Amino acid sequence: MSLTAQVKQEIAGVSPGTNQARAAQVTSILRFTGALQMISHRYIIEAELESEELALRLGREIGALYGIRARLGRSSGGAQGQASYFVRVIEQGDTLARQTGLMDGRGRIVRGLPNRLTLGTADLLAATWRGAFIGAGTLSEPGRSASLEITCPNRETAMALVGAAGRLTISAKAREVRGVNRVVLRDVEAINEMLSTIGAKQVLGEWEKLRQRRETRATANRLVNFDDANLRRSARAAVTACARVERAFEILGDDVPDHLRYAGELRLQFREASLDELGQRADPPMTKDAVAGRVRRLLSLADRSASERGIPGTMSGVPEGEEID
Repeated sequence: MSLTAQVKQEIAGVSPGTNQARAAQVTSILRFTGALQMISHRYIIEAELESEELALRLGREIGALYGIRARLGRSSGGAQGQASYFVRVIEQGDTLARQTGLMDGRGRIVRGLPNRLTLGTADLLAATWRGAFIGAGTLSEPGRSASLEITCPNRETAMALVGAAGRLTISAKAREVRGVNRVVLRDVEAINEMLSTIGAKQVLGEWEKLRQRRETRATANRLVNFDDANLRRSARAAVTACARVERAFEILGDDVPDHLRYAGELRLQFREASLDELGQRADPPMTKDAVAGRVRRLLSLADRSASERGIPGTMSGVPEGEEID
């Protein structure tokens, strides 16, 4: 089962609390399923939901709160061949629209959300968001593109939902992509807070565990890549240093001071060793800075001699593509 389906299943069983909050949730579900239509000069309510359980709960709530009987239907024409379920109110569609606030007193359809939903108390705001997710919400898996999204019927509804989230102190943004209005939460803390607010506590726990596992794996991969890059760089640096030392010995011949020759020979004898390891192998032991300093002076002396004699310096001994700055 997808994360989205898990959230909807869990929050469908959450009690909104007061009758006002129950009504807010019903209104929100109807709004975000695009339920209000006019057919043959009369208003029809038809909400499409993903599961029979969600449809049954919505139908029961409409009956309990408004005394209006809703019919349930099933269609096999959903996405990827999956069945979808309909809640229909045919005989009293306009009455239900007025009572829920989807239609005003003059018979005009409200394009956004009723003010009592978006300006109400915290339980009404939570019920509004819960209904929005049941009707048109999605939760993606945690990662770089993690998001909690609500597909909205129009811009007014999207802005109203953003305002409701703001009153819950949760940051949400309205987006229009290819003509489709959405409300999007991308910040991890905002997603966590919203899942908790609408009552998806169990899914929140699973989502957090999955996010932490992925972050741990990503961190480990970054460290491995970093270590690999360092090893490659160190290997290339050793190849460059050894090639330059060999060329320095060729340039200077017998004119190499003993202490510089010793450092150069140490570098050539242990080609893959780090400067720390070279210092430990020296007799007597030296610090890595001492080893690096002697090798650097050896190369500088050879390059100065080569320049005076007009011959290629120590870099001429480095294989092509192995140069390290």
